[in-house]
Amino acid sequence: MKGMELARAYYTQLGAPLIRQALPEYEGRIAAGLVGEGSECYGYDDAYSQDHDFGPGFCLWVTSDTAVRAGKEIQALYDGLPKEFMGYTRNETPEGKGRVGLFRIDYFYQRYTNCPGAPETNMQWMNVPERFLSVATNGEVFTDPEGAFTDVRRKLLAFYPADVLRKKLAARAAVMAQAGQYNYPRCVQRGDRGAAFFAMNEFVQAALSAVFLLNRRYMPFYKWAFRAAEELPALRDSVRSLRRLADLEKVVPPAEAQSLIEGICAEVAEELRRQDFSSSGDSFLAPHSGEIMAGIQDPEIRRLHVMADCD
Repeated sequence: MKGMELARAYYTQLGAPLIRQALPEYEGRIAAGLVGEGSECYGYDDAYSQDHDFGPGFCLWVTSDTAVRAGKEIQALYDGLPKEFMGYTRNETPEGKGRVGLFRIDYFYQRYTNCPGAPETNMQWMNVPERFLSVATNGEVFTDPEGAFTDVRRKLLAFYPADVLRKKLAARAAVMAQAGQYNYPRCVQRGDRGAAFFAMNEFVQAALSAVFLLNRRYMPFYKWAFRAAEELPALRDSVRSLRRLADLEKVVPPAEAQSLIEGICAEVAEELRRQDFSSSGDSFLAPHSGEIMAGIQDPEIRRLHVMADCD
C-alpha cells in the first residue's frame, strides 16, 4: 500500500471520527492531510521506503488561535490513535521525527520558507531553496474547512514572481553555458577528468533546475529530481538526455556527452524563446542569460550577480 493511501485511510477511518466525537467544536477549524518530507508525500514510496519513517500517520494544521485554545487536546487525541493500522506500524527514526501530528500553520510553513506564510518580497522568494518549496507544496490536503492552510499553499503553488523566475533562469542559463558548453570540453581536452566530472555535475544540476523552472514546478531534492522531471510536459527530450549524462553504469564518451549537452542547450534556448524570456537565435546560452537579466524590473534583483542564487 502506498503511504498516501494509508494516511488518507488512517485519517478518514480513525482520525476524523475521533475529532468529530471528542472535539466537535473544533472539527471545522482543523485541516488534515499529508505534506512534507518523505517519499510518500510525493507518491514515490516503494517497498524500500518502508524500512524507515513509514506507517500510519497524517498531519493536522491549525491556526495560532486554535493551537492556543485546543492544541494540547488535539495532539493528545492524535497520540491516542492506534499505533497499528491495516497491518502497518509506524517505523520512526530520530531524523524523521515530527513529520506527522499537529502543526501550527505558520510554524509549518516557516520551517520551509523562513516566513509564516508565503514569501512577500522578491528577495524573500530568492532566499528559499527550490527543494524546500517543493516539500512545502507536495502531498495532499484531505480537508481544510477554514482554508487557512490551503490559502498559503495556493500562493506557493502559483510559483515564483516574474522577476524571481527571470533571475533564476538567467543563473541556470549562465551555469549551463559556463560549465557544459565552455568548461566541460576544455577540461576534457586538458585530460583533467576530475574537473570534467565537476563541470558535468554543475551542468546537469543547472539544466535539470531549468527544466523545472520552465515547467513552473519546484525541483525536489536530488533523490527525487529525475523522477519528478520525467512527469513534466515540457523539455522531455532534455530530461532523457540528462538521464543519459548521469548514467553511472553506461558512462557517456566525451564526444557524445558534448553532443548531448549541445542538444539540451538548444532545446532550452528554444523554450526560452517560446516563453518570451529571450529572443536570441544562438544555442549558446550565455547571450540568453544576459537577455533574461535585462528584463528584470526589480532593481535589487537586477543588481545581483548573474549566477547568484541560494540553490
